[in-house]
Amino acid sequence: MDLDANVCYCFHVTRRKLLAFLRVERPRVLSQMSHCNGAGTGCGWCVPFLRQLFQDAGRVNDLDALAPEEYARRRAEYIRAGHGTPPVGTPLPDEETPSA
Repeated sequence: MDLDANVCYCFHVTRRKLLAFLRVERPRVLSQMSHCNGAGTGCGWCVPFLRQLFQDAGRVNDLDALAPEEYARRRAEYIRAGHGTPPVGTPLPDEETPSA
């Protein structure tokens, strides 16, 4: 997954923002990652990935192996399975409306 791909789809927080937050703010506990534009406070899908970023301090982790499309697809499956509720108006990948 590249640096500009969303990790938190609910609040559009990219991997780049999260890594910069870790580097600059140096959160002491995982829950402080939410101070980075609300990451992890929506549907909950990204919390395991936030945990990895927090624990690994940006080193290689599961996000490196995922393409953004695969990540989005897995999040959609997670939500459809009833594991989280994204903010109103946040479409899942196959529900996005085409641009005009």
